[in-house]
Amino acid sequence: QAQLVESGGGLVQAGGSLRLSCAASGRTFSTYFMGWFRLAPGKEREFVAAISRTGLTKDYADSVRGRFTISRDDAKNTVYLQMNSLKVEDTAVYYCAAGGGSSYRTSDFYQASIYDYWGQGTQVTVSS
Repeated sequence: QAQLVESGGGLVQAGGSLRLSCAASGRTFSTYFMGWFRLAPGKEREFVAAISRTGLTKDYADSVRGRFTISRDDAKNTVYLQMNSLKVEDTAVYYCAAGGGSSYRTSDFYQASIYDYWGQGTQVTVSS
């Protein structure tokens, strides 16, 4: 099993930046593909970004593409989400997730149902 702990959230002005971190327990971090999702008040959970086991392939939601960057450091069992040019509409609780299924492709990573483990979330608030 993997336990995920997010950090790095906070309050930032529009146009600013934040970097979220998600630290995973266990020795099998490199076997998971990793994703970030977010949940805003009154909205459904939304896919944000995902990265493959090797880190070579990534996927982003159209709403964050070009502004957010996902990366991973397997030596630190950590996945990151660098968020630049933040907008008020980026305000949400951000969750990281880990998936272990071997049959999934990058094109599947936007689906929350394929992830096995979830963190507790970190609040990101962007003010105007």
